[in-house]
Amino acid sequence: MSSLSNTFVALSERVFKEGLEDDVVDRTILIWYMRDLYNAKDRKTFRINVEYDHVYKLVWSPDSKAILGFKATDNSIEVYRLERKDGSFTSYGRSITFPRAHENDDVISLDIACNGRFIMSASNKTELIIWDIRGNVLEQLNTFTMSNYCAKISPCGRFVEVSGYAPDVKFWEVKFGKTGNYEKTVKAFDLIGHNAGVWDFAFDQDASHCVTVCKDGYWRLFDINIDYARGESPRCLLTGEYESKAVSPLIALSNSAHVIVIGCGNNIQFFSGLNGNLDNTIENVFYDHIMSIAFDSLGLQLYVAGDRQVRVFHNITGYKVGIEVAKEKLKDKKTTAATRERLESQVVEYENFIAENAE
Repeated sequence: MSSLSNTFVALSERVFKEGLEDDVVDRTILIWYMRDLYNAKDRKTFRINVEYDHVYKLVWSPDSKAILGFKATDNSIEVYRLERKDGSFTSYGRSITFPRAHENDDVISLDIACNGRFIMSASNKTELIIWDIRGNVLEQLNTFTMSNYCAKISPCGRFVEVSGYAPDVKFWEVKFGKTGNYEKTVKAFDLIGHNAGVWDFAFDQDASHCVTVCKDGYWRLFDINIDYARGESPRCLLTGEYESKAVSPLIALSNSAHVIVIGCGNNIQFFSGLNGNLDNTIENVFYDHIMSIAFDSLGLQLYVAGDRQVRVFHNITGYKVGIEVAKEKLKDKKTTAATRERLESQVVEYENFIAENAE
């Protein structure tokens, strides 16, 4: 079973995956409880059966009470409501089935805004649709990328973004009125500088930074904490080179933008978000290609999906960068005694963690 999609609720309490085994669809969604992952004997799952179809894009609702999936045969988004008791799911039911969309194309992305105001789906051609939560189309965009590779909603719930064959990442702002009514979707800005198509991109926790990975073998880290309406433009902070293979890479950015991870083939590469240097490479994570990568909400662990499993890695590079940041702050003579004590304690704690867990 190859894990096609994995996603995490804000507090990293649960992770789910949907799978295919060779050409045979098992038509299930498995929800794993994060609290049980480190106890193999008590590891529990909750299973959702997908009747007469399978879903290949999955996303949690912001309140973690529902799962949205794109049905492959029916070409539609379906919402599954979940009932919970004492912290565990007890039952589920199909809530809403959206109208058919992207019927002649493959869907490369499905996402929902953190505020629950809208949903986004995108095809592998140039179509991007913005929906309300009841399944009504709010906007249908032509991305003009020639072919879409990746599409997402920013963590702040303000922008939708898409990358593709064109060498840039396009941002649109989805605008709502004071009463919550949809107004319009307007072009905001682009991330430029690559020389070829952008395979993937990712954000930090507050959507102030975005990292991109390109066909040309380079990645770029951007500061996007801007007021585009006043003419401000994104600023490229770092550019780095990654070890490229003949497969499309995936990229993840830690919550503080201190660590950049690229999954390419079955290897993952860790880069410092301070200087762009390659810190570590973990090879042969899976037999087959990596399907998805994501940090937990605190940036302490990296989750990598592929083959029959989701593997979890400590973010050792994050601890190393944390030490660098703390030591730099300690050089400031204006640092208070209390802050200095906290930083020194943090350095010792991180160094001990690295010594205990680094290979």
